[in-house]
Amino acid sequence: MNTPSRIERGTQGARASRSMTVGFDLLRKHLWLWPLLAAAMLAAAGVLIRNAVEQAAKGELAKNLETILKADVKALEVWMINHQMDAFSLAEDSRVRKVTAALVQVAAMSPDDPTALLQSDLQSEVRQVVKAQLDGRDYFGYVLLDRSGTILSSDHPELIGKDAPLEYAQLLERTLAKVKTVSRPFPSSVLLPDENRELKAGLPTMFAAARVRDPTGDPAGAIFLRLKPELGFTDILQVARSGETGETYAFDKDGLLLSESRFDDHLRSAGLIPDQPGAKSILSIHVRNPGVDLTKGGRARLPRAKQPLTHMAAEAIAGRPGVNVEGYNDYRGVPVVGAWTWLPEYEFGVTAEIDVAEAYAPIYILRRAFWGLFGLLAACGGLILLFSIAMARLQRAAQKAALAAKQLGQYQLEEKLGEGGMGVVYRGRHKLLRRPTAIKLLHPEKTTDDTIARFEREVQLTCQLNHPNTVAIYDFGRTPEGLFFYAMEYLEGIDLDALISRHGRQTEARVIHILGQICGSLAEAHSIGLVHRDIKPANLMLCRRGGVSDVVKVLDFGLVKAIDAQKQATLTAANVVMGTPNYMSPESFERPDSVGPQSDLYAVAAVGYFLLTGTAPFSGQSAIEICMHHVKTPPQPPSARVGSPIAADLEAVLLRCLAKLPSDRFASAGEFAQALAACAAAGTWTARRADDWWTAHLAGLSGTQPISSSAVTASLHQAATMELSR
Repeated sequence: MNTPSRIERGTQGARASRSMTVGFDLLRKHLWLWPLLAAAMLAAAGVLIRNAVEQAAKGELAKNLETILKADVKALEVWMINHQMDAFSLAEDSRVRKVTAALVQVAAMSPDDPTALLQSDLQSEVRQVVKAQLDGRDYFGYVLLDRSGTILSSDHPELIGKDAPLEYAQLLERTLAKVKTVSRPFPSSVLLPDENRELKAGLPTMFAAARVRDPTGDPAGAIFLRLKPELGFTDILQVARSGETGETYAFDKDGLLLSESRFDDHLRSAGLIPDQPGAKSILSIHVRNPGVDLTKGGRARLPRAKQPLTHMAAEAIAGRPGVNVEGYNDYRGVPVVGAWTWLPEYEFGVTAEIDVAEAYAPIYILRRAFWGLFGLLAACGGLILLFSIAMARLQRAAQKAALAAKQLGQYQLEEKLGEGGMGVVYRGRHKLLRRPTAIKLLHPEKTTDDTIARFEREVQLTCQLNHPNTVAIYDFGRTPEGLFFYAMEYLEGIDLDALISRHGRQTEARVIHILGQICGSLAEAHSIGLVHRDIKPANLMLCRRGGVSDVVKVLDFGLVKAIDAQKQATLTAANVVMGTPNYMSPESFERPDSVGPQSDLYAVAAVGYFLLTGTAPFSGQSAIEICMHHVKTPPQPPSARVGSPIAADLEAVLLRCLAKLPSDRFASAGEFAQALAACAAAGTWTARRADDWWTAHLAGLSGTQPISSSAVTASLHQAATMELSR
């Protein structure tokens, strides 16, 4: 598997570093972004807090629902067990067992004649025993059956001698199998008194049942004790309900409601139960989802029988107890949350539910409060944004007015010479001194604390240098309109890049003359602990100064590095490569933090190579490829590159400074200059030859017209064309 090289990894790291730097610069420059960022952060924090609060609330709600459900189910089970024990106690009574056996014999003798059972003297005996055992308890009748399903005795004489109805037969089967049980509520097949004491069929009823044994201990039949669901079953489910909309109810495997709903009034309004006295939801409503909120006047699209079971009912009937606090529609179509379980022993399910609106009322209040505060903050941020935009526009207008008037403090702006990545350069004059000056202005939209600091650093470091071959800085300041600038000596001439492109490669004598001046400028910088780091042809101006031709000016100390890293710890990122790939030393790529004077000497030698051959020492399809050549590939001798002889002494000096290891190069710029001066061609480029060349090639250089404004621009903007992080 291919692994990325150190340089490639450095490139990726540099990109991330630049992205972060750009982000911080943007925030420092555009202060109005802070309120918006604060609003965004508050919104994100609010969403996280809201989600955390909602999750906590949902967890607490789930616990409450499960607690209510468990309490109701437990109370219901205790109630049913008590009634089972009553039925079992009665079924085990010797008198009941004896009379049951006798009635079974009577039925066997007259299987087709119910009159024999109805008129038997044993009926009064059964009634007396049942009455004695159950007097004062919540029972409202009884039924005694043999094991075949024939009704042997009942408080309803019309049932005696007949086969048990379906509900009775099903309960009998369960009772014979389980000894004792309690039925779920079902419609009565006999007339029962309602709450107004009127006899009606189909009223809800249920039984506590127990198996009756014959004298030999074998099952002889069962006795059922009639209960009213609304007096026990429903009451228990209505005790532990929460709030205004909480309810607990039971339902069977078909989804039929087995207990009374809390919302009978709603169901009457929706037409689900008759709007008549005594009409109730128990055994009348199926727990189905109508798909619309019936309490708000919605009309279901499907008839009730075709509507799906609610999520809760479907899960419970499938035997999957659970809890849902996300919300689902109940049988009214109202969003609710709930917990549910299925009681297989009794063949019905129980659920505890509460409307979502009530369950989450505190959360909704919190949401409204949060969004209200967020809206207020957003409004404040918007006002600050508008104010900042207005102020920025006013400042830009003032800056444009100042530039339009070509007034910059004590300087009168004249011609725009060029524009770089960080600033624009004008030719100007001091109002009093009338001296031609090159003035660099920072782009207003790129003015940040960091760029200002780098701008000031460039000026301060360059001002420490007084060598005649180093560009001179005159002034630095900030106008009332917020424009940062510095003024430097105005150079008329040509940079070395343009020199080669226009006039071709240079003679050995002239190359030595040029390189010696560059070494002089760097010797001063190195002596006070500064490394240029971006020596290249575009940063080296060839001028005519004070009547002297071929004067070199070293430009752009914007990337200068203090050898004492503490001097620039806050301004230059550690382990970051800066410079131009064609002229950078190997250690600049491999160990950016170790760049020293020998790195500048490598770049000077590369410039000399360029002057002699017209090409840089290495080339490639990408910056990475060029970097790899600097690190690993030995440079081709200049003579081999051009295919013609070049003085061996000069070639040796340049190749020595192009060595891969700094220790193999000259120890200082002064030593490099001495080696150049010792070459045979040194000193043969005389002042007369220089004057003749300038007269022949640049005769138009006089007065105030610059030969190459692009060279001036190149000398004044940040020259870093590549940044690679280790």
